[in-house]
Amino acid sequence: MSPSFGIMTPPMQVGYDEVLRVWQEADTVPEIEHAWLFDHLMPIGGDPDGPIFEGWTLLSALAAQTRRLRVGLLVTSNRFRPPAVLAKIATTVDIVSGGRLDFGIGAGSRPSHPLARREYDAHGLPYHGQADAVAALAEACTVIRRLWTSTEPFDFDGSHVRLTGALGNPRPVQHPHPPIMIGGRASATLRVVAEHANLWNIPGGGDIEDLAGRSRLLDRYCEEIGRDPGEITRSIFLPVDYEHPDVTRGKIAEAVEAGFGHFVLGLANPYPDGVAKWVADELIRRT
Repeated sequence: MSPSFGIMTPPMQVGYDEVLRVWQEADTVPEIEHAWLFDHLMPIGGDPDGPIFEGWTLLSALAAQTRRLRVGLLVTSNRFRPPAVLAKIATTVDIVSGGRLDFGIGAGSRPSHPLARREYDAHGLPYHGQADAVAALAEACTVIRRLWTSTEPFDFDGSHVRLTGALGNPRPVQHPHPPIMIGGRASATLRVVAEHANLWNIPGGGDIEDLAGRSRLLDRYCEEIGRDPGEITRSIFLPVDYEHPDVTRGKIAEAVEAGFGHFVLGLANPYPDGVAKWVADELIRRT
């Protein structure tokens, strides 16, 4: 299977018109198959008090103004929104996009990232330990899938999620539901990936053997629960170096060799004119 390429535009320190320009241009470039935002509430780079957009709201607006690209968040923080509310939001975006949503989700930022950690206190959101966050992610994935597929109301009594009379109506366009991408590298998170994900994403750019080792661990977890590891597409995020495209091409080639087949190319702002076509010409076609 040929690799799949997409772009990611962090919605911080940037104007709406700039992001829209890049996405609409990418929508006309066949080599770019998907486009992503991230999910933070305060900037994690540049001016810490600078502007940043809420990811799902912006994603819905961009979905309505594109026609071909698959769209998603790389990845939603499960700490920000109750899972049943998130399922409703994602369903709405899948319908607005005509069935083009890839549903990205993760446990949420680690406390070791201070610029990410502060957004919880600033928005009145609780912040629990990593083990608690991963367990909550597993329950969220279970609940969200049920809300997308169940035709009857149901109750759910978990340790982190409790629902009474839950029902998702309407349901997503995609059947049985939008593909689920789970992002993360921790062993506990990879067990959730093995259970629930169609795609697994990990940040790249460093030691490819380390990332390949994480992929092999995911294989093992799949085998332990009787799932074919080949059912989970391996996705990698790679930052783009506008000045040295050969560096990015080299990282893509390394990742292909290591078994990754889904590439999200991170575009830094300011975006050059014609950046989507440049990505296709300099990075995708020449890889």
